[in-house]
Amino acid sequence: MWKYPAGFVYFFTALYYITDQGLNIRLAQYLFASFYLITLLLVFRIYHRTKKVPPYVFFFVCCASYRIHSIFVLRLFNDPVAMMLLFGAVNLILDAHWTLGCALYSLAVSVKMNVMLFAPGLLFILLSEFGLMKTLPKLTLCAIIQLMLGLPFLLVNPVGYMSRAFDLGRQFLFKWTVNWRFLPEDIFLSRYFHLALLSAHLTTLICFALRKWKRSGSSAWALLKDPSERKPIMHKLTADHIFLF
Repeated sequence: MWKYPAGFVYFFTALYYITDQGLNIRLAQYLFASFYLITLLLVFRIYHRTKKVPPYVFFFVCCASYRIHSIFVLRLFNDPVAMMLLFGAVNLILDAHWTLGCALYSLAVSVKMNVMLFAPGLLFILLSEFGLMKTLPKLTLCAIIQLMLGLPFLLVNPVGYMSRAFDLGRQFLFKWTVNWRFLPEDIFLSRYFHLALLSAHLTTLICFALRKWKRSGSSAWALLKDPSERKPIMHKLTADHIFLF
């Protein structure tokens, strides 16, 4: 049984039929190679908008990661699809297409739950740009997309779908890890190790919220207000601010 949201099912079902019921592996690799190129273009455009990286670095981005090539062309995982949609959402938000960006972000979450790790940053920039009342419709749109995509499964087994598609307690197998390969397997599988990573992640988010995301002279509660009612009045978010979040 799968452990991914509904968007994953729809995408790979379509891929199954496009590739002659999974027999035409070469065609699938060509499709994922195109996803790889699209993802590179989206990432390059983000760096170009923020002007944080000199152009010659783009060459090394293309050539330096064997792991990315493997994930896209050899493994055909759902990670490439989810990240392509996510980077598309970031580009839309950088262009101030907030509603479309939120919709594409929700589609990315529907392919792989890991994209939810970007949710705190997205929530913060939405509140910074619009305040609470104008942020709620965009969050509602994200929720509606998840509901509509998952509706066929929710109608049959809502508890099963939610517990499997968004399984926060899912155990990642040691044989698939790359970043933590240096650890002994028993430590990698330890719940204490998982809690330590979660604590580190939450601590980092709190530090960013207090040190980087919060603008000087303003309180966190000011984000809930309409931007025109804040004192001092906050300026529109720049591409650099959005990229940092």
